[in-house]
Amino acid sequence: MAQSDQFNGRLGLIFASIGAAIGTGNIWRFPRMVGANGGGTFLIPWLIFLFAWSIPLVIAEFAMGKRSRTGTIGTFRIFAGKKFAWMGLWTAWISTAIGFYYAIVAGWTIKYFQLGITGGLTGDGVDTTEVWNAFLQSPGQVIFFQFLVICLTLAAIWKGAKAIEKVNVVLMISLFVLLFMSLFLSLWMDFEDGTLDGATFMFSVDFDLLFEPEIWINALSQSAWSCSAGMGMAITYAVYMRKDEDTVLNAFTMGLANNSISIIAGLAVLSSIFAVSSDPLATVTGGSSAITFLALPEVFAQAPGGSVGPFIMMSGFFLALSFAALTSMISTVELCVRNFVDHGYNRERSVAITGLALFIFGLPSAVIWIKLDSAGVAFPEFLEVQDHIWGYGLMFSGLFIAFSIWKYGYLRWKAQVEAGEAPGGFKGYLGVGVSAFRDDFINTGDNDIEVGRWWDILLYIAFPILFTVLMVSYFSDMIANTPDVWNPANPKGLGIILAFWGVIAISFIFLNKYLIQRPIFRNIPEGADVDISTLPGGDDDKVHQLGDLVPGFEHLASEDAVFEAEAV
Repeated sequence: MAQSDQFNGRLGLIFASIGAAIGTGNIWRFPRMVGANGGGTFLIPWLIFLFAWSIPLVIAEFAMGKRSRTGTIGTFRIFAGKKFAWMGLWTAWISTAIGFYYAIVAGWTIKYFQLGITGGLTGDGVDTTEVWNAFLQSPGQVIFFQFLVICLTLAAIWKGAKAIEKVNVVLMISLFVLLFMSLFLSLWMDFEDGTLDGATFMFSVDFDLLFEPEIWINALSQSAWSCSAGMGMAITYAVYMRKDEDTVLNAFTMGLANNSISIIAGLAVLSSIFAVSSDPLATVTGGSSAITFLALPEVFAQAPGGSVGPFIMMSGFFLALSFAALTSMISTVELCVRNFVDHGYNRERSVAITGLALFIFGLPSAVIWIKLDSAGVAFPEFLEVQDHIWGYGLMFSGLFIAFSIWKYGYLRWKAQVEAGEAPGGFKGYLGVGVSAFRDDFINTGDNDIEVGRWWDILLYIAFPILFTVLMVSYFSDMIANTPDVWNPANPKGLGIILAFWGVIAISFIFLNKYLIQRPIFRNIPEGADVDISTLPGGDDDKVHQLGDLVPGFEHLASEDAVFEAEAV
């Protein structure tokens, strides 16, 4: 008999959510973005977009997942209606497709932790480029660490929410400690010449640069990706919320914790690089992998404290990076597994199938098109192509969430107009429809923070504008600066993105009618059942509660349901 699963309490949910948000991008992409966009100047729009984009979307995700009590497919099936279940499938696929190659990246971090504790990066005459090239061009090593990451991830999620909760608490607390340790040593290095120029750069603001649109667009992209907002992670973890859990405070806590970790990591990286590099900005803007696996080992090797300082700095930083990668992998895989379980599949089998798929479909990113750039540095072109294709596909998941909210508000207002309970016209829609989702699913009485009209403005006006700006700027820049941009065979062009997106979207829309023929089971903890009848898909007779007796899915039924069926 299957039982509903839930976190033990708020602490577990918060740490799991923070773990989903914090990944390698917080630690290696964020310092590069700060370095390339004016230091502290970049922090201003980045913080603005935390509150204008990330937190509002996370609030929406938590509210949707808590009410639907299903993963992404079931949530869109219930909130947007049966015809739009494919949107949840798109969200699940994009996250899983990223997981195919993210497991490779996570493997790199563990490999470098191993090199750090064995002295493979701090010995005399170590050439970090040679170390990196030798590793990346050794398929057996890359595949081994990919396999290790997948095994660790599957072990963490095998037993469900409570196991995920415990693992994330341990990993996140360890990550905080390790990053603060790295920060202390970095500031020590930066202060040795009496300037603290790295830390100063990190928080110095050039107000003239705030008039540069590129800085705002880069800040928006960093905020959009680093917080996992609109990507389905929060929907997935909300399935395990307790009945009285607050969605709003948790969303703010998650967002603020994510940005705090980025600042700590950015300060640690920039301070150490400014301390030893003759041209720190050139070093920090050389690319995420160049910073992490080429520049930082050289920097950390010069840490104070004799042989002890470099050892602590090297091993501590890459262990923290490994923990960040693993917590992101956990949420990515759990998002996929949750959707299988919702549709009646055994959890252990779902975990195993997902893990096998991650390994098999990740192999091309591990071994195909490992090339050398003009400087003689190895790079995985196939992996970069996959990131090129699927990275921006995540943005549409956020758009689908906003669409579900807009649709619910419109249908709720229309129903009230027909019942004579609300005025018609645009003014009536503004008064009733726009606030419907917020009134019905966010301000439910369980939240410590009351959400006001500001949330409606952000979701109905700011989000579509920001989404359009982000996508138009990205694609227009690609069209203007990429030769043969429309050729689908060009791995850096727009044609390959549109081709893959089109095939996947058309396939999922076609599969939608078959997808909704299968029953779906909501994970509802004891006493947490709530009404979904007013939702577009709330009257779907194939939407059940875990424990209901459904022909063909008797293994999910409760003992009471089986007893009643036998009595009949």
